[in-house]
Amino acid sequence: MHRLIAGYRRFRSTSWPQQRRSFESLADEGQRPKALVVACVDSRVDPAMIFDAAPGEMLTIRNVANLVPPYAPDVAYHGTSAALEFGVRVLGIAHIVVLGHSLCGGVRALLDGAPEGARDFVAPWMSMAESARAAASGCRSEEARQLCAEREVIKISLANLMSFPWIAQPVVAGSIALHGAWFCIRTGELLVLQRDGSFAPLEV
Repeated sequence: MHRLIAGYRRFRSTSWPQQRRSFESLADEGQRPKALVVACVDSRVDPAMIFDAAPGEMLTIRNVANLVPPYAPDVAYHGTSAALEFGVRVLGIAHIVVLGHSLCGGVRALLDGAPEGARDFVAPWMSMAESARAAASGCRSEEARQLCAEREVIKISLANLMSFPWIAQPVVAGSIALHGAWFCIRTGELLVLQRDGSFAPLEV
């Protein structure tokens, strides 16, 4: 906690004076982000840092393994779906990015079973990506299985996004675009999903 408090003090002394007007504008005028990013909770993968986004530029949803569940409006709790609804139907966001990453612990739990202390929620949550585990089963090495499953999870989330009628219809009409990307923690490289299902490095 001491490190967090020290970080806040640095923010107030250095960043806040430089960004005060931007925050005041956001407070007065509200937010108008153009993109929504579905990312993993992994502390090593910060979407705002990766995309160098300022406050107000990007709406971010973070959960285990950047998964989007299928459309299922019922009385259960749907945090990811609720955030999508707010971003798309209220804020009118035009770009949705599913951002996966290397060394994903959620994907590891999918492949090898959830750790003993993470079976109440992590295991059932990751079960929606069972097809990713099946797709990776033919890989020869553990590293290849992990990589394959990480990228398949991105595709699963994109497919599930299309199960939401108020996302699918605008996508077909061309007013919303869906994107898939995978970030390598070790190299800092971002790979983007291509139409043929492959991932290619984003030119810098």
